[in-house]
Amino acid sequence: MNQQALSAFIWSVADLLRGDYKQSEYGKVILPFTVLRRLDCVLEATKPAVLAEYEAKTKQGLNAAPFLLRKAGQSFCNISPLDLGKLTGDQDNIRQNLYSYIQGFSPAARDIFERFDFYTQIERLAKAELLYLVTEKFAAIDLHPEAVDNAAMGLVFEELIRKFAEISNETAGEHFTPREVIRLMVNLLFIEDDDVLTAGNAVVRTIYDPTAGTGGMLSTASEFLEEHNPQARLTMYGQELNDESYAICKADMLIKGQEVENIVAGNTLSEDGHPSRKFDYMLSNPPFGVEWKKVEKAVRAEHEQKGFDGRFGKGKKSSHGSSPVQVEMPID
Repeated sequence: MNQQALSAFIWSVADLLRGDYKQSEYGKVILPFTVLRRLDCVLEATKPAVLAEYEAKTKQGLNAAPFLLRKAGQSFCNISPLDLGKLTGDQDNIRQNLYSYIQGFSPAARDIFERFDFYTQIERLAKAELLYLVTEKFAAIDLHPEAVDNAAMGLVFEELIRKFAEISNETAGEHFTPREVIRLMVNLLFIEDDDVLTAGNAVVRTIYDPTAGTGGMLSTASEFLEEHNPQARLTMYGQELNDESYAICKADMLIKGQEVENIVAGNTLSEDGHPSRKFDYMLSNPPFGVEWKKVEKAVRAEHEQKGFDGRFGKGKKSSHGSSPVQVEMPID
């Protein structure tokens, strides 16, 4: 199933929500369920081994967490015997079983659904007698990595976010940047860095996006580098204000084996999530046109108190005498 067909199929869930949800609220259900199904599919192959390991280590009185991640082959796991397929086999207990399933995820993955405020939607769907129908719909979607790779999954998320932004009368550019624009930015970012692009050169670099959104820029940069030099490693860092976008970005990083602690929630202007850290590259699509007055006081305070030692010293250079490679592009 190609990306357009997959997006259309997921969008068809909206047919179930009409009447009980406003159009502007569809994303509150469809986005977290899409993430849940993706994580569900990613863990499916190793789930039996994880459950067996959990039982064995628990009987021995050991902390099972590090063993379970190794068995899962991911940076997250789930210790519930349930999955979305099994949930649909017990319609009468779908609500409590879905709660139990989500609670079975390791902490980093559970945080994703808390950021989505997913529990509120579970209660709302259950009250409207829609929870089973929506769960059944998503259980039928094939989001296994063999069918939908990470790049395609990222495009699916972006397409859904774009649609939800449009029907909510929001500015789509606040939530995602078109992939063709990102590819141009990434090419500009790496164009003169022969050390990174030379095949066989096992260099390690860091990249930062202060307005990470769903992580599309970071993912595209990583894919670009892997294509040109599989031996190079790009460690990703980011920060994102919107909880839903942050949740999707974090899910993407989990699946790709990146350190999810490197992706921080919060306003990058007033709450620097990576204080004093330096990066080799930086790229971003700041939300141009969005009012920043509510954080103006914090920005001016850092400028006045820290000057060039902070982030807002005009014409600031790094302590190494040169600025990191940066690309910023308005998408107005």
